[in-house]
Amino acid sequence: MKYSFKRLWNLMFLFVGPGWSLLVWMIWSSGQLHSPGEKILFLSVVIPGFLLIYFSGFFIEGWHKRKQSARS
Repeated sequence: MKYSFKRLWNLMFLFVGPGWSLLVWMIWSSGQLHSPGEKILFLSVVIPGFLLIYFSGFFIEGWHKRKQSARS
């Protein structure tokens, strides 16, 4: 690989992030979320979900590095 995993992961999220935001905006403005409770529930799933996916990449990288170092 020419670049580090961290650089490629961040670059991927640089391109995926706007698409994710567009999808969230489309759902938010579609009128499907009627009550404030539904809106809070939606945001409490979407925001932590995005962050969980982002930080899981660094967990996977660390796990892979430990696995590689154990083999050598």
